[in-house]
Amino acid sequence: MSIDEELARSFEAMISARGYTSRSEAIRDLMRREVDANRDTVKKRSHCVASLSYVYNHHIRDLADRLTRAQHTHHDLVVATMHVHLDHENCLENIFLKGPIASVRAFAEGLRAERGVSYGQINLITVESGDKHTHADGHQHHGHIHLTPRA
Repeated sequence: MSIDEELARSFEAMISARGYTSRSEAIRDLMRREVDANRDTVKKRSHCVASLSYVYNHHIRDLADRLTRAQHTHHDLVVATMHVHLDHENCLENIFLKGPIASVRAFAEGLRAERGVSYGQINLITVESGDKHTHADGHQHHGHIHLTPRA
């Protein structure tokens, strides 16, 4: 693959800063991210696990209650929430989600659109879902869903 020198230097600096041990490792991650993004748009029924992070001003009237209510309303998507007090006005929340990509994205967009919420960012990883698996000794488990990241 040929690329211009400036882009190559910038890429080398980025992979070094991120701690990659090789160019190939970094390129594989970039390729996975792009393939995942394409899957997301092509196959809307895919499932994902995600981390939604956002900052909000807890002095905005009823905002904390609205955010909590939204999480309870979507309890099927919300796995866990971590709450951090940043200063006298701002809180950081990180919500761990799982479910259909379209539902997770819609939930995240709804929270990020609330007045008083800022700096919202979602990190989404597509997964394959299944309800059974087989162990090395041959026995199987049913009844709970396994979410396996896609290669």
